[in-house]
Amino acid sequence: MAQVRQATSQSVPCDAESAIEQALDAILSRQREDGHWLYELEADSTITAEYILLVHYLGEDHDPELEERMGRYLRRVQGRDGGWPLFHEGEADVSASVKAYFALKMLGDSPDAPHMQRARARILQLGGAENCNVFTRTLLALYGFLPWRSVPMMPVELLLLPRWAPFHISKVSYWSRTVVVPLLVLNSLRPVARNPRGVKIDELLANPLQKAGLPPCAPHQHRGWYSIFRGIDMVLRAGEGLIPRPVRRHALKRAEQFVRERVNGEYGLGAIFPAMVNAVLMFDVLGVPRSDPTVEMARRSIDALLVDRVDESYCQPCQSPVWDTALACHALLEVSSSKASAAAARGLQWLRRLQVLDHWGDWKVRRPHVRPGGWAFQYENAYYPDVDDTAVVAMALHRFTQTLGEHVPHSDPALPPSSEAIERAREWVVGMQSANGGWGAFEPENTHYYLNNIPFADHGALLDPPTADVTARCLSMLAQMEGGASSPEAQLALAYLLDEQEENGSWFGRWGTNYLYGTWSALCALNAAGLDGGHPAVKRAAHWLLSVQNEDGGWGEGGDSYRIDYSGHAESVSTPSQTAWAIMGLMAAGQGRHEAVERGIAYLVETQRDDGTWHEEHFTAVGFPRVFYLRYHGYAHYFLLWVLARYANLHRDGASPTRWGM
Repeated sequence: MAQVRQATSQSVPCDAESAIEQALDAILSRQREDGHWLYELEADSTITAEYILLVHYLGEDHDPELEERMGRYLRRVQGRDGGWPLFHEGEADVSASVKAYFALKMLGDSPDAPHMQRARARILQLGGAENCNVFTRTLLALYGFLPWRSVPMMPVELLLLPRWAPFHISKVSYWSRTVVVPLLVLNSLRPVARNPRGVKIDELLANPLQKAGLPPCAPHQHRGWYSIFRGIDMVLRAGEGLIPRPVRRHALKRAEQFVRERVNGEYGLGAIFPAMVNAVLMFDVLGVPRSDPTVEMARRSIDALLVDRVDESYCQPCQSPVWDTALACHALLEVSSSKASAAAARGLQWLRRLQVLDHWGDWKVRRPHVRPGGWAFQYENAYYPDVDDTAVVAMALHRFTQTLGEHVPHSDPALPPSSEAIERAREWVVGMQSANGGWGAFEPENTHYYLNNIPFADHGALLDPPTADVTARCLSMLAQMEGGASSPEAQLALAYLLDEQEENGSWFGRWGTNYLYGTWSALCALNAAGLDGGHPAVKRAAHWLLSVQNEDGGWGEGGDSYRIDYSGHAESVSTPSQTAWAIMGLMAAGQGRHEAVERGIAYLVETQRDDGTWHEEHFTAVGFPRVFYLRYHGYAHYFLLWVLARYANLHRDGASPTRWGM
């Protein structure tokens, strides 16, 4: 790493000003008529493959043109090694590869085609289909390719256990809960896919004559705990035939009731693809007619996730309108422009209508006396708002009212004043704080870590414990509203965040890749809480950011940084969004005039496209570390406008523009 020096220029380079104007125009062109933004949210190939397999599982009439476009997409994202990775340019993942191969074969691709031969060779090299994760094993069991004994025993009667039992559905995360409840029905009734084309993938078994057993102990699992739970699995399996039929019928009814209560209208169960698919499969095996309005809506909600292009199509894991709109508004509020302010006002007006004020979701189990007041990630998900979105929206509303007016205009007289909306958000976020001072995304105290050792939890993402990045956002909100970390809740959060700092000065990023995201989030929170660049934690973090800058002036980090056996930043090519986070982190640390920042801004200006946006194929976000990664297409839009505008403000005003929480 070359030595860096302080930059002293007070003027804003003209090319940066031009880049801001182009980026602003690009953002404004994407705003929808009602004021909100929605960008594509892309996952790995598994979601698209599962959509194809769902259609054929149900024996539905298929759309040949849609299937052809999906086939093109799957072939394009195939990795160079023949398999399919979990993120752009990553190594092949056996489960993702099996699903993609299966889907392509279902679409009619010949096993003898070169791309299928390469895929098959890579899958067998990785241990074959029998080496897949639990969710893929379940899919293959539903198609009859793996025996059910290779899938961990999860009887539907688990739903009847009392809350004090070692396992209770309220003890796992929201995403696990909505995925698992309908899956319990499938694991208990064990239906068989219709598979009208009769497609088989026996050629993907490395040892076809060997009886497939349960998945081995995963790297994150404790062998002792795993052995205990595997013993329980054997007992449950042996005693399944002894379960009285009335008990099973009661459990099945409980599962159906859970799903029907939370099916979430046209947006689907949990508003996330895996849960939505499992809900449809559950209704199918229970014999609920497809003409049932709830079933029709549940199936339709999945189609709403499709992205259709001229030459290819894919399926999203969910939609991100609240997150996109809130972050776009933050970027616009950083711009000194009347048209930017007007667009932000329209975006905030749209967001105001989505605040959940009169619905107590699953979080009520742990916080029965806290009033609702949060926002969900999607268009609608009243059972599952999250504190991350809520904090980001509340900060944008607060900043708008502090700088541009007392009230965000709205046409609905039933909406409370902005000040009341902000206070309700603050009240709910504070109520969701965990005892250790941190915040999980959707629920407090979701820390029953022993459950990650059950055979079913080979993905290691069963829970929603407090994390540094979500906590940083909540602390940022409190500090912005309090003018520093003055309240007991903010002080507790500050102590948690400082304690979570890594030895090298960075912070782990749970929802964004990875230490760059976590460190940006934490530095913004510490700055808002009043810790300046001289504080030891801030100095260490800034030093770390400077040490991982790439030679081209940008910053980048790969998904490999989430590996169990590796702790720390994983070098990668520079990406626009990660460069923006690093620069904003340095600004929050009081290093906004550092030469490294100038080099980073130069990298962004040079890589901007003619349409005012940036090209970003790499996945810079994560759903579940090591398992599920995300590419927010909006990240290369609003984060770039945001950082450039903040840089310009710093040079114009001669003072730090980062007193806001973000």
